Amino acid sequence: MTNWHDRTNPTPGIDPESTRWQRQEMIRHQLQARAITDPEVLHAMTIIPRELFVPREYAEQAYADGPIPIGEGQTISQPYMVAVMAQLLGTDHSRTLLEIGTGSGYGAAILSRLAKRVISLERIPSLLDQARQRWRHLGLDNIDGLLGDGTLGCPEQAPFDGICVTAAAPRIPIPLLQQLKPISGRLVVPVGPRFAQILQCIQLDNEGNSVVTSLFDCVFVPLIGHHGWMPGGRSA
Repeated sequence: MTNWHDRTNPTPGIDPESTRWQRQEMIRHQLQARAITDPEVLHAMTIIPRELFVPREYAEQAYADGPIPIGEGQTISQPYMVAVMAQLLGTDHSRTLLEIGTGSGYGAAILSRLAKRVISLERIPSLLDQARQRWRHLGLDNIDGLLGDGTLGCPEQAPFDGICVTAAAPRIPIPLLQQLKPISGRLVVPVGPRFAQILQCIQLDNEGNSVVTSLFDCVFVPLIGHHGWMPGGRSA
C-alpha cells in the first residue's frame, strides 16, 4: 500500500502543475483568510485537484468560492466548508473517519490525507461509482465507498474517531452518536430546517451525554434517510 502521508513520494494525479496556482490562490484567499490554520488540512487542500471532482462543464469554476452542481440534485461543497469540517475533525493519521454523503468524492479525498482510513456512505449509486473512479485515478486506496442510508451510519465498523455529515439533518441522527468514540470522537453535522442550518460539532462525555458546540449558519442539501429527511420533504 502506498504511504499517502509521505510527502517525498508524490503520487501520479496528485498536485497537478496545471492548476497548482489556482489551489494556492484558494488556500490564501478562501481558507487562510478565514482562519483555516491546520497545516495538514491546508496541505491536503493544496494537493487534491478539485477540478477532477466537478462535471466537465464546471471545470473552470472548480476553485470558485461556492458549491457546484454535480447532478442528481446534489452539490460539491464550497472549498471553505470542506476545510472547516476537516479542521473540526482534527488531524491524526491513526484515525478511522466516517463520511456521510460521498457526493463527488472530494471531501473523502481530502479526509484520506488526514486519516488512516475513510469510510464514505452514499445513497445514489451513480455518484458513488463516479467517486470511486476518481479515487482510483488519484491512487487513494484508503477510502471505502459504500452504498446505503447514511443516517444509519456503518455500525459494523464503529466506533469512529470522527464522523462528517455533508448534508443537512433536521436533528442530530441518533445512530451516528451511537457510533462515535466517547471523549475524543467528533461528529460534525449541519442541523436545522431545510433552508437554514447551523453547523454543529458534537462530542460525548464520560457518561455518553452529548456536548454540542454550535458554530455558524450554513445551507446544505437535505440529508435523506431514516433519521433525516424523507424524499418528499418531511422529516423522518
